[in-house]
Amino acid sequence: MERKHMSALALYQTLSSDSPPPKKASLLVSHKKKRKNGVSKISTLKTQSKPNKKKTGKKVIKSAQKEESLMETTEMQEDPGSGDAEDLHVFLSGLAEVNNSRERASRLFQWLISPVPAKSFFRETWEKKPVYVKRNNPNYYKGLFSTAEFDRILRQEDVQYGVNLDVTSYTDGTRKTHNPPGRALPFTVWDFYENGCSLRMLNPQAFSSTVWNVLSILQEHFGSMAGANIYLTPPGTQGFAPHYDDIEAFVVQLEGKKHWRVYNPRTADEVLPVFSSPNFDQAEIGKPIMEVLLEAGDLLYFPRGFIHQGECLPDTHSLHITISSYQKNSWGDLLQKVVPAAMEIAMEEDVEFRRGLPLDYLTYMGVQNSDKDDPRRKKFFSQIECLMTKLANYAPVDAAVDQKARDFLHDCLPPLLTSEELASSVKGAPTRWEQGRATDVGSQITTQTRVRLLRAGFARLCSDGEEVQLYYTTDNSRVFHKEELKSLEIKTEMPWSFLSRHIPNF
Repeated sequence: MERKHMSALALYQTLSSDSPPPKKASLLVSHKKKRKNGVSKISTLKTQSKPNKKKTGKKVIKSAQKEESLMETTEMQEDPGSGDAEDLHVFLSGLAEVNNSRERASRLFQWLISPVPAKSFFRETWEKKPVYVKRNNPNYYKGLFSTAEFDRILRQEDVQYGVNLDVTSYTDGTRKTHNPPGRALPFTVWDFYENGCSLRMLNPQAFSSTVWNVLSILQEHFGSMAGANIYLTPPGTQGFAPHYDDIEAFVVQLEGKKHWRVYNPRTADEVLPVFSSPNFDQAEIGKPIMEVLLEAGDLLYFPRGFIHQGECLPDTHSLHITISSYQKNSWGDLLQKVVPAAMEIAMEEDVEFRRGLPLDYLTYMGVQNSDKDDPRRKKFFSQIECLMTKLANYAPVDAAVDQKARDFLHDCLPPLLTSEELASSVKGAPTRWEQGRATDVGSQITTQTRVRLLRAGFARLCSDGEEVQLYYTTDNSRVFHKEELKSLEIKTEMPWSFLSRHIPNF
């Protein structure tokens, strides 16, 4: 009897009746436009309708889809040749010659969203509405990542299902994850792909030096961790259900094309959400406010909270990278560090916070008493309001900001040093073993030596009580939080030579 081949997907479905819970993704979607050579089209929403609730307080789907002429298209002439295929690495090499790392980060971000001016982007678009950049230049992002690089990583690196790679599908309204255990080998991964499954690489910066370089520079511009996922989708398929994310998303189309639909947040509670959403049914999200076709070289940005989904056209695959930032980087996230510390200080320093509660407060406060018209309740709320006002006087804002800074530094990728940075740091020191002895040992620093930080954002002084610590990112891993954040206690008597020996890349 002839033995028939069973695909990886069929084998997985046979062995596992229960699919693992799906992970959140940054989805994609688009729509065809007329092309004009050398012209970039920028599509944005004229207005973003404010989310609303019915008077009953129930959540309702927004009615923004009823508005006509939601989209305005601005045509901008792009600098000819600015996105040529071979120019990405040339552009990055040029950035390496910029000594000011913040200027370097600013230029890279401007390249990412060009021709949209960065200042107007942050003033008018950031956290407010989606924007679509149509470049008609398929080579603009070429060199950032490719399917060939995807294949190389599968062959040469230890890619693990569920850790570095997800295999997903979205068919007939059902989202599934098909991750087997163990290493993701090309034989199995490409079999999943050929059977209509999407592939999501969760941390490409761990395997691609170019992605690592780009993200490590952009994180300084955002002042927040910059992350990325790679999405490879077969023709005529969709890998993820509609959902929204808790990050600002920049969808960069690298190969092929993908049809995207973007929807307004459904309610006020879902504007700039703290957490990503579950998967939605199509009936829950209404009509899209933006529908575009992303082709190679195009860009789509949408803020956290905007529902999105993307599907591949029947005639070609799609490869894109979603660059993300600003996860848990809101005023509320800062206040979560400020308020508990302020309470601790206020309790210690102000007797008003230590006075006892009224003997009978349980008889008129609490949910069971919330409908009572009791003057004691008004007095109780007045006292709470008074204490909350006083609490601001004890808020250790700078200390809380330092806590946020430490978290950020721990999240950061290590810098990919330029040749000049390498040559002027301890990692580029000429110390070596030669002719039976160690040569060029010891620091070359004198009282005349000029000392500077290689990057403006790679180290920060923070006070931990009575100690002052210098935290730095140069020993971080390209894998998120694989290493603990490194620091060094700073004492007034420490010479610069000590710092150069103990802090890599200082």
